[in-house]
Amino acid sequence: MRIISGYFKGKKISLPDDKHTRPLRDMVKESIFNLIEHSNKINLKIKDAFILDLFSGSGSFGLECISRGAKKVIFIENYFRAFKILNENIRHLNVEEKSKVINQDSFKFFNHNRSFDKKFKIIFMDPPYKEKKINYLIEQIKENKFLDENGVIIIHRHKLDDVQISQKLKILDIRKYGISKIIIGN
Repeated sequence: MRIISGYFKGKKISLPDDKHTRPLRDMVKESIFNLIEHSNKINLKIKDAFILDLFSGSGSFGLECISRGAKKVIFIENYFRAFKILNENIRHLNVEEKSKVINQDSFKFFNHNRSFDKKFKIIFMDPPYKEKKINYLIEQIKENKFLDENGVIIIHRHKLDDVQISQKLKILDIRKYGISKIIIGN
């Protein structure tokens, strides 16, 4: 796995060596960033943005944001091996000052964190494909006003996923890449 663009372009990042995590493929990641940067439906800039990366895994998405100029990324991950690799990747790229890593379940995170100094421009959610409670996260994000008014929630699901997304999220785009489905809304 590698960083696709920006300051760390081409730098490799490590992945857990087991089957409990599902890394975001480079092609899917690149497609997401092309949508963010070139879509007329999305009006935001990553530079100087605050990003929330839920179910972070190795940190591939959030580290890509930092490489492209994000001001700060909050990574939420509770699986021990992924959490360890995530911290190693942050140290390897020397981006500790732009990162905050929280070792917590993404669902429980919202029970304890009701406010932030800044609103997030991007909230990326990459839960396990079998996870069906993503609407709880969407509702918590919307209720607690974590998302900037021009910000987006990006959800990575399996292309055959049949979970009906909460009507609290206005869908801006849905794309399929291989076995992945990307839902972007605000």
